[in-house]
Amino acid sequence: MAKDNKPRRPRAETPKGFRDYFGAEVTERADMLAEIAKVYRAHGFDPLETSAVETVEALGKFLPDVDRPNEGVFAWQDEGGDWLALRYDMTAPLARVAAQFRNDLPSPYRRYTMGPVWRNEKPGPGRFRQFYQCDADTVGAPSVAADAEICGMLADALEAVGIERGDYIVRVNNRKVLNGVMEVAGVLDPTDPEKFVEERGIVLRAIDKFDKFGEAGVRALMGKGRLDESGDFTKGAGLSDAQADVVMGFMEAKRDTGAATCARLRELVAGSALGDEGVDELEFIAQILDTQGYGPDRIVIDPSVVRGLGYYTGPVFEAELTFEILDEKGRKRSFGSVAGGGRYDDLVKRFTGQSVPATGVSIGVDRLLAALRAKGRIGGEVTGPVVVTVMDRARMGDYLAMASELRRAGVRAEVYLGNPKNFGNQLKYADKRQSPVAVIQGEDEAARGVVQIKDLVLGAKIAASASVEEWKAQPAQFEVPRGEMVAKVLEILGRNGAL
Repeated sequence: MAKDNKPRRPRAETPKGFRDYFGAEVTERADMLAEIAKVYRAHGFDPLETSAVETVEALGKFLPDVDRPNEGVFAWQDEGGDWLALRYDMTAPLARVAAQFRNDLPSPYRRYTMGPVWRNEKPGPGRFRQFYQCDADTVGAPSVAADAEICGMLADALEAVGIERGDYIVRVNNRKVLNGVMEVAGVLDPTDPEKFVEERGIVLRAIDKFDKFGEAGVRALMGKGRLDESGDFTKGAGLSDAQADVVMGFMEAKRDTGAATCARLRELVAGSALGDEGVDELEFIAQILDTQGYGPDRIVIDPSVVRGLGYYTGPVFEAELTFEILDEKGRKRSFGSVAGGGRYDDLVKRFTGQSVPATGVSIGVDRLLAALRAKGRIGGEVTGPVVVTVMDRARMGDYLAMASELRRAGVRAEVYLGNPKNFGNQLKYADKRQSPVAVIQGEDEAARGVVQIKDLVLGAKIAASASVEEWKAQPAQFEVPRGEMVAKVLEILGRNGAL
C-alpha cells in the first residue's frame, strides 16, 4: 500500500505556557488599565512604549531566581551575531531608554507603561510564560519622596479600579536596613561588596518566600538548604543559627506603629551606617505619607517585605490584597500580592557608568484582574451588540444604515453577515452573542415604514418561566415606526441595564 505523503496538518493548540484571551477578558483588562492610566497621568507620569525585543546585553542578569542572562528568557541570535530576547519585565527596557535618550528626556523622568512580558520558565497552574505588567517609574529623583509618591499612587490606583480601602495594604521596607542587618550578622562587608554576594542572594530569596515556606523553610534556606516535598534540594546560604537569628529578628521587627517599627529596626542595625541610613529613609517616607493622609489603613512600614530581585538598592514596597478567597481545595486563604517595586539606583549605571537614581512599581495585571473578579467588581454577565437581522439580501444597505444609526446614538450594533436564509439561525446567533435586542424588518415592514424590535432578555425570561397569560400581557417583541427605532432600542437597553 502506498504511503500517504500528504503534509500533516498543524495542531490547533495554544503553545504550552501560553493562553488566548477572548472578548470580555480583553475588554476588562483594557478598562482596568485605562483607570490606572488616569491615576498615573494625574500624578504627572507620561506613557512610554518600548520594543518587545531587547538585546540580551541590555536585559542583563536580573531575572528572578536566575543568575545567567540567557536562562529564563526567550533568546535567539540574529544574522549579525547579536543575541536578542523578548523582554522579561518593563524595568530593564526603561533603564536602556533612560541611558539612550538621557539628553532628550526631562530629569526627573516619570513614565508608565503597560504590555506583555515573557519568561521562559516552567509553566504551571496559573503560571504562564506570557503575562501583562503595568509599571510606573521615576528616573532621576534621588529623594525617597519619589518612593513615597509611588506608594501613594499605587494605593490610589488600587482604589480607582475597585479595590476598596480595607481590602489592601501597601507594605514598605528598605533594603539598606536589611543590608545593615546582614552586616551586623556578619554576611556583608561594606569594604568588599562582592564578598558573601552569593550568600546574600540566597538569604534575600529565602526571606521573599516567607509566606510560602514559613519560618522553618526560611531558616533551612539560610542554613544548609531545603528539601521540598518532591525531593528537590535547594542549596542554603550556610549561615549559623546565631546569624539566622539576627536576620529572623529583622523579619519579626514589625510593631503596632511605623514609629515603633523604625525604633526596633534602629536597634537591630546598631553599628551599621548603611542600616541607620535606611531607617532614616523609612522614617522620612512615613512622615510624607502621613502628611498626605495615607494612614496605616493603606500604607505601613513592614520589615517582612524584601523583594527578591538583586537590583533594589533602597526602599522596597509591595501591595497585598487582604481579603480571603477559596483555593482549589476549598480552603480559605488571603489573596496575596498584586504589585511590587522599589528603588534601583544602579540599573541605569550599567549603561552610562554614572549612578542614576530610579524607583518604580509593577502591577501584575492578570493577578489584579483575578482579584477584581473574586470581589465581583468585573466578570458579570456580558452584554453583546444589538443585532440587525437580514430578511432581504437586496436591502443590505438599509440594514447597514440601521446599524450605523444605532452606533451614532452610542449603541453597540452589528448586521448579521451569515447566511440569512434561515431566520431562526439569526436569532440563535444573537443568543450566542448575548445580544440584548434584535432589529427585524422584512419586506412587509419596510413597505409600511416600521421595524420589529425584539427584546431578547425579556424573551428569555418569559420563555423560561412565564405562563401563557403572562406572555400575552408582557410581549417581548414590539412594532414601532422606523423613525422611532433608536428611541425604542435605547428604552429596552436602559430597562435591562445594558446601556
